[in-house]
Amino acid sequence: MEKKIKEKLKSLVAEMLEAIGEDSTRQGLAKTPDRVAKSWDYFISGYNLSPEDVINDALFEEECDEIVVIKNIDFFSLCEHHLLPFKGITHVGYLPDKKIIGLSKIPRIVDIYARRLQVQERMTNQIAGALQKVLKPKGVAVIVEAEHLCMQMRGVEKKASFMVTSAVRGVFKENQKTREEFLAIVSKGKE
Repeated sequence: MEKKIKEKLKSLVAEMLEAIGEDSTRQGLAKTPDRVAKSWDYFISGYNLSPEDVINDALFEEECDEIVVIKNIDFFSLCEHHLLPFKGITHVGYLPDKKIIGLSKIPRIVDIYARRLQVQERMTNQIAGALQKVLKPKGVAVIVEAEHLCMQMRGVEKKASFMVTSAVRGVFKENQKTREEFLAIVSKGKE
């Protein structure tokens, strides 16, 4: 984060603390503006990355005609409507077309999009679109399950609720059997 932006964030946090009646210079709060600015640098670090940045040379030629799935990729993001966290897990599957990707790269792609101000629906589609673009597989499927603090700690205050979104491309959209195989893999172990 640029120094100018960090200083502006620190100033805004101090101003917000004063606006709610706090003394931003008291012992417990004196370093809060700096801490918040550092936190936000991390929370929005996805804006500075693209899938190509994290993949590097981790695409490999491989004959594989079976579904590849990575389950339970945890993430944290910020709701763009309330600036409150949402967190959950992502399941990603793809059917290769002569190309596979390094295992750690898919969670890194999830993080690129999670570390932005987001709505879950967009994030799910961005992950699927990025994998479709860089891998050019026969198909991609993404499921995101998340708890949204904007709904749990304010508004309707539904503590046990969570949201599920999905995005499917290629054979996962066109072929019900392929989609069902992905869903069965993702569901395995949840009982």
